[in-house]
Amino acid sequence: MSWSPGSVSADVFFHDGNTSVYGRNETYRTKEGESLIEVARNFNIGFNAIAQANPELDPFVPGEGVVVAIPMQWILPDVQPVGIVINLSDYRLYHFFKEGSDNLVATYPIGIGDDGWVTPLGKFTVVEKLEKPKWTVPPSIRKEDPSLPAVVPPGPENPLGSHALRLSLRSVLIHGTNRPFGIGRKVSHGCIHLYPEDIPILFKTTAKGTRVTVVRQPVKIGKKEERVYVEIHQDNDFKGDYLKEAWILLKKKQLDGLVSMERLEAAASAKNGVVVDITLD
Repeated sequence: MSWSPGSVSADVFFHDGNTSVYGRNETYRTKEGESLIEVARNFNIGFNAIAQANPELDPFVPGEGVVVAIPMQWILPDVQPVGIVINLSDYRLYHFFKEGSDNLVATYPIGIGDDGWVTPLGKFTVVEKLEKPKWTVPPSIRKEDPSLPAVVPPGPENPLGSHALRLSLRSVLIHGTNRPFGIGRKVSHGCIHLYPEDIPILFKTTAKGTRVTVVRQPVKIGKKEERVYVEIHQDNDFKGDYLKEAWILLKKKQLDGLVSMERLEAAASAKNGVVVDITLD
């Protein structure tokens, strides 16, 4: 069930621990001159998600009246549901928090560290919350681009956007961006980027001291009611076998006897990031 206080961009769901599968996939028919990058932002998903789900389409010029798959169903990462969980493989952030007596999970598309600047895996803590942050440009980045000033003040030219959460690994922040087309891509020097409309929501609902866990899980297994689902993302930094990884997870969750191998193999072959029902009927 989706929950929406006012005008909330994020996908927010009640989280009772009985399921790890949330949301619902959609379709959309493109308008004249519309790119998949624009469609992705309108549905609050990243470039990676819409491109993987529609490999036959030109993401920049898909054409008018084309039916686009909108992957808006997600399986939670296989990690303790506490605080903020970031999965580099699906370019998404999952935030577990309370609103009154309700346990909620919000999920946001993100941009992550580029090749050579990979966002570090591990457990961290939010140590500082910054509203209208200034950007003190690191020497390593100024070396790449000497034209950059030592400090960029708050405003539309600031790549940190309107809000930032500094982690205990102090060189890494979760922040907004002035380049929203980078969401769902490897674009940063290790930081996590959110859409400009998403970062204020995460900022408001995240307390200082919140745990942040960063994982790489290209294969996720979930169960909803009596159905078993898999979500597999192409991840060039994952060196394992996708099908083998799925089977390991199914055995771990004692779900291996409930699945169709044909459906599982098809999902592992496609690796398109779309949640697939693999239940043996």
